[in-house]
Amino acid sequence: MIRPVTARISHTSFDARDSYSQSVFWGRVLGFTEDPDDPNLPGHEECMIFSADRGQRILFIEVPDAKQVKNRVHLDLVPVEGTRDEELARLLELGATVVDDRRRPDGGWVVLADPEGNEFCILRSEAERNAA
Repeated sequence: MIRPVTARISHTSFDARDSYSQSVFWGRVLGFTEDPDDPNLPGHEECMIFSADRGQRILFIEVPDAKQVKNRVHLDLVPVEGTRDEELARLLELGATVVDDRRRPDGGWVVLADPEGNEFCILRSEAERNAA
């Protein structure tokens, strides 16, 4: 009998020019924290951050080359509290930049870039989608 192969995602990895700075930026964006027993420090080649329940992990790995082309994979974020536009303002304050504004009266999203140019999107909150 052949057993079906099943795998789960251990963590999501991002190449980074500065893994520490990226871990700080994304930690603030997502509310993730570092492992207190293995803190991320400037100069570390690998920096991991964890969700509050530790079920999601993101690892930033330092590489010598800068991002050159559009991401093949990206994160789509939804606000936990507030609106898409309020979250957009917060993300811009944290250092994100707008790449493409695709907001429409009935929905849409905004494409952003993190400080190293990696694209991600901010969508409307669940409350905004339910109210439409």
